[in-house]
Amino acid sequence: MAKKKQTQYSGIGGQAVLEGVMMKNKSKYAVAVRKPDGNIDVQIEEYKGVCGDKAIVKFPLIRGVFAFIDSLILGMRVTMHSASFYEDEEEVETEKKGVESKWNDFMMGLTVVFAVILSVALFMLLPFWLSNLLGKYIRNASLIAILEGIFRIVIFVGYIVSISLMKDIRRLYMYHGAEHKCINCIERGRPLTVKNVMRSSRQHKRCGTSFLLFVVLVSVIVFFFIRVDNMALKLALRLLLVPVIAGISYEIIRLAGRIDNIFIRIISTPGMWMQRLTTKEPDEEMAKVAIASVEAVFDWKTYLIEKFGYENETFEDEDL
Repeated sequence: MAKKKQTQYSGIGGQAVLEGVMMKNKSKYAVAVRKPDGNIDVQIEEYKGVCGDKAIVKFPLIRGVFAFIDSLILGMRVTMHSASFYEDEEEVETEKKGVESKWNDFMMGLTVVFAVILSVALFMLLPFWLSNLLGKYIRNASLIAILEGIFRIVIFVGYIVSISLMKDIRRLYMYHGAEHKCINCIERGRPLTVKNVMRSSRQHKRCGTSFLLFVVLVSVIVFFFIRVDNMALKLALRLLLVPVIAGISYEIIRLAGRIDNIFIRIISTPGMWMQRLTTKEPDEEMAKVAIASVEAVFDWKTYLIEKFGYENETFEDEDL
């Protein structure tokens, strides 16, 4: 018989990909993809990060920057893997011959760099430019700082809303929901069955959506209190402080994933609201894909025994 406990941190995280889900546990990750023929393909790999196990990646604030970079690199890698199942035969055959291998690696790196530049330009520099335009008519520095923060929040929310309306993105968001449901299922002490996954929440406090929202909100606070008159220096500070803001945001998300109290629930609420846009209710077939990804890298039965007091016999009659 299981003991009743609060949510327990599992350490696993994931990402939705094209017709599938990636789940990561420590350095091991699995990508489960529903292939065009209906079968589920599961690939298990290792990714130790750009700096491996070096001490620098364990320091508070600094580790958040590396975690963000690693998530971009790994995210691009697993997305390309899932997309390979839906390329036409000629492209697949070419890839099998290894002709495009190095080119794909180069393009992946280029895409990651471009994504970072675009994000900084859209969510950091554009609000700065808009508030600077208004600065010609408004002389109150505090009001300008507040307006810059409002622009940043509006642009971010507007971006999330606009892409959530795209038909192809909606299906991706359904797999995103399946990913969250699996993690919530086991972290709340339920056996990982399709039935239990489907009745679990599709919002999770450690979601990347929440992380990005914290980046936006933390930047609003930081830039409100750090002010200089020189425009060039003001712009430079916004660029230089991006890693610091990402580091602070990561620490907040990390804390939220390990502690469950009223304060954490309050500060996590805006991110959970945003996840209503970036996650959708999956169907049972999607849940099965997400479960396959979890089981490839995480022993959830042992986890439930250790954290929630289950016994091995409990799982024998479970309908998986």
